[in-house]
Amino acid sequence: MVLTTATLGEQRVLLQNVDWECLEFLLKKLGESRATRLNYSQNLLEIITPLLPHESAKCNIDRLVSILCEELNLNLRSTRSLTLKREDLDRGAEPDNSYYIKKTLIRNKTNIDLTEDPPPDLIIEIEYSSSAINKLQLYAAIGVPELWRYNGKELFIYKLENGKYLQCENSPIFEAINIKEIPTFLEKQKKIGEIAIVKEFRSRGKKQVRSD
Repeated sequence: MVLTTATLGEQRVLLQNVDWECLEFLLKKLGESRATRLNYSQNLLEIITPLLPHESAKCNIDRLVSILCEELNLNLRSTRSLTLKREDLDRGAEPDNSYYIKKTLIRNKTNIDLTEDPPPDLIIEIEYSSSAINKLQLYAAIGVPELWRYNGKELFIYKLENGKYLQCENSPIFEAINIKEIPTFLEKQKKIGEIAIVKEFRSRGKKQVRSD
């Protein structure tokens, strides 16, 4: 059975009764240079095609995360839409953005295998439409410590505790800076442009770090 949905931000196609071998075949066949992203959970496969608003939000949030790390003097390895998969859990995902921030042992690795390596410290999902796959359960199973979800208006932050995500008001990684202001800057970008919001966000971050 195939279910298709489309919104302003992305198109989603849901395939049922897809086994792990089929997922591996599709990943190999599609390759890495593609716009589509795959999410998989226990025989459900969702294929996402990001549209312009989705990609714009993804790129701008990525810039702001880099600024946060600079201002807080945190090391960062951006792994973008790294394919995260665990056959033993029958789950896999390709997030919009992913980052290793605290785990320095990952910094020089050319290949990341989640059966041996830890998952990223932070995952970001842009969701203008609802996923048919429960992302909280998926990333909790993989063990991602922190998850952000942006729906075009609001940013929701979750931290992993005892195998489940708890929604929180601010990022455990970037405690000194008010992350919930990010949607305001993304909205401003439509009027004043990307470079202007980057400069304003950096200035705002410096003030918050100094006052902490």
